[in-house]
Amino acid sequence: MADRVTVIGYDGGPLSAPAVQALRAATLVAGPERVLAAVEVPDGAERVVLGNVHVAAQRIGAHRGIAVVLAIGDPGFFGIVRLLRRPEYGLELEIVPAVSSVALAFARASMAWDDARVVSALGRDVRRAANLCRAFGKVAVLTGSGAGPAELAALLTDVPRTFVVCERLGTEDEEISMVSAEHAIGHEWSDVDVVIVIGPAPRTGAAAGWVAGERPGFPGPVRGWALAEESYAHRAGAITRAEVRALAVARLGPRLGDLVWDVGAGSGSVGVECARHGAAVVAIEQDAFRCDLIAENASRFGVEVQVVHGKAPEVLARLPLPDVVFVGGGGPSTLAACAARRPERIVAALSEVDRVAEARAVLERAGYTVDGCLLQASRLSAPSGGALGLEPAHPVFLVWGDRS
Repeated sequence: MADRVTVIGYDGGPLSAPAVQALRAATLVAGPERVLAAVEVPDGAERVVLGNVHVAAQRIGAHRGIAVVLAIGDPGFFGIVRLLRRPEYGLELEIVPAVSSVALAFARASMAWDDARVVSALGRDVRRAANLCRAFGKVAVLTGSGAGPAELAALLTDVPRTFVVCERLGTEDEEISMVSAEHAIGHEWSDVDVVIVIGPAPRTGAAAGWVAGERPGFPGPVRGWALAEESYAHRAGAITRAEVRALAVARLGPRLGDLVWDVGAGSGSVGVECARHGAAVVAIEQDAFRCDLIAENASRFGVEVQVVHGKAPEVLARLPLPDVVFVGGGGPSTLAACAARRPERIVAALSEVDRVAEARAVLERAGYTVDGCLLQASRLSAPSGGALGLEPAHPVFLVWGDRS
């Protein structure tokens, strides 16, 4: 095992005194090729270019001597420290951090970043990073092979977003570009470290929140979810009741990185509830007035919901792939079209018992495990003569399919 392993962050500036001292004593130096070329590696020290980091970690662990690992930015922030601390490598580390590439990117863009989400697409599903960019107006994406500006932008052409592409951060060839999704797709990028994805109206002068990564005031002044119908702007009767919404959202299980379809959205109450859980949401509604109500409700709760004016199932073919789907309106053809896109879960609200068997058959044919229930919620009303009052029940069938 190496006698000592020091992990040094490099941001393009001069190394700190502890970093220089560790590097001068090193008998093995590992790092990205561009960083190895930028620092003074001692004569006679073994050089290890970080390609396959697991192979490099094994080589460092087998080295007898003093090892230094060079990393871009802060090695403890989506960096190599997590891998080197794995127990199978048995390494004890000293860490000398530098300015993270995310902090450097926001500094170059002259933007605060305590309200930004930060996500790594390096070796991960770029679609989930794109969904986060749909749900939030300021997201920094750490890029990787196959998950760069072009791939990210290709998944976001249907929403208004601006890309701040940071190439070769901290080097003499550093370049910062602010472009549209269309330009990001068509351009050939070189050595991209970070992409900042900005929504249509960043609140640059907004007061700071109290927790990093959240919108100022998110999730807003209203506590809880499955809120009363009066919390939403809606036409009389054209809203999913709170009790139904509670179970529907519980079965959907929306989370960060998910894309939710709210089909036949009405007032958009289900979609807004999902967005308040951090998911990206596309609300599909054929009535133009209701589309305006959806936008109003999203704004009321400070969330982003993409509103698509169109009739299902025809309009569904051009939408991005969903993770979960709520169907509040539409017949068997709509439910079948949703199932054809292979979301993990589908929840459908039905008002007529005759449609339940049909919906179940559609989901089962598509390979889903199906369950459901009848909800009959009788709300308390004002007491009359000291007796407990109950409003009439409003029965609704919920049918859900699970592909997992």
